[in-house]
Amino acid sequence: MSDHDPTIRPLHMSAAEADAEARRIIADAYQPAPQMPTAYRDPAPLPAYGPTPPVPQPDHRIVPAWAAGMAVAGIGVGATCVGLGCGIWLACKGFAAVTLSSVLFVTLPIAALAAVATAIGSAIRSARTARTQTHHHYTGPVYQDQRNVTTTTHGLWATTHNQL
Repeated sequence: MSDHDPTIRPLHMSAAEADAEARRIIADAYQPAPQMPTAYRDPAPLPAYGPTPPVPQPDHRIVPAWAAGMAVAGIGVGATCVGLGCGIWLACKGFAAVTLSSVLFVTLPIAALAAVATAIGSAIRSARTARTQTHHHYTGPVYQDQRNVTTTTHGLWATTHNQL
């Protein structure tokens, strides 16, 4: 068995062979690891003035900007409604016995107006960004495949049916 593969050692060794094998294993364990660079810094100097060379800046955002904006607007609308509701409740507390339902009925129109204002603002912003013009300049034969996808989403659990 040991004639074919030099890394396989016999199970029964003499004391001298076992001592030599132990020394070899310990020596191998304490060998320094081969050094490999983990980083590289470009030694080329940057220009003293003028444009600097381009640097890739990948965008790894998970949430689109419009969704983050809508979330912030929703938090603002909710905080405003709660603040106005508490203010109205505190103002009315001294004048009459105010119930929770009466405070909710006072704040619901304010919340509805804020929600409508936020929806209108978001619709206007998306309408402005939808009017972008893209110009393509080609040299040589070009094949453009333009497909329109019609999407319908409905139901309590949203089911989407795509039709080409």
